[in-house]
Amino acid sequence: MADKNLIMGVDIGSAATKCVIMRENGTIAAEAVVPAGTGTTGPSRAVSAACEAAGTAPDEMSCVAATGYGRNTFSDADICLSELVCHAKGAVWLFPESRTVADVGGQDVKVLTLSSDGKLSNFIMNDKCAAGTGRFLEVMARVLETDVSLMDELAAGAKEPVEISSTCTVFAESEVISRLSQGSDKRDIAAGIHHSVAVRVASLCKRSGVIPPLFMTGGLSHNKDVVRALRAELATDVFTDTRGQLAGAIGAAVLAIERGTKR
Repeated sequence: MADKNLIMGVDIGSAATKCVIMRENGTIAAEAVVPAGTGTTGPSRAVSAACEAAGTAPDEMSCVAATGYGRNTFSDADICLSELVCHAKGAVWLFPESRTVADVGGQDVKVLTLSSDGKLSNFIMNDKCAAGTGRFLEVMARVLETDVSLMDELAAGAKEPVEISSTCTVFAESEVISRLSQGSDKRDIAAGIHHSVAVRVASLCKRSGVIPPLFMTGGLSHNKDVVRALRAELATDVFTDTRGQLAGAIGAAVLAIERGTKR
């Protein structure tokens, strides 16, 4: 017998789809991340993977809440929710003390300011350029002939990080290629790339005004070297969670539960 008290939160981004199945008591029953976003098979694959892990099916959810870039084109959604509100709610669920949230996604960076009771009070975002995003890191990883998930391991062996000065992804790619042709160590280049990302994220955080504690979400929150570099740039603690990439999906599910939305 299927559990009708399950709520699904789906965050359909530009580069990945995140899915969470949550019980009405607020605990997670299953989760899935697929590195394919809106306009692809990513959403259906993420939903299928989460349902398989939970031993259930999409039509047995009491509610499906969608957020992210692709939320309005997701036909299985019962409700569509603002990604900003969902990310704020998910961040607080993961790290209740959050006052500033830096969400580094596939193609944008969002910095959210939360009130003392955890509500979204302000935000600033950079969605005009891929620099400082997951897409930027993917391009650089390809040039370095490694997987983006292994970049922090590569940078861990750096001795003299190479400065990457270009602010444009295309120019930065050319700069990395030039560094490689000059014989620079890939480990030093990787560390320099991470520092470049941290500088751009930190710049947005400073424009917003950081109220600690700062919680980092999104795919890049799993990159330990980026997190380390961001801590150094902002001279403050940067907190993360292993489920940081799921913040939007978690927030969507939590909001659906709080609102009592049912099919």
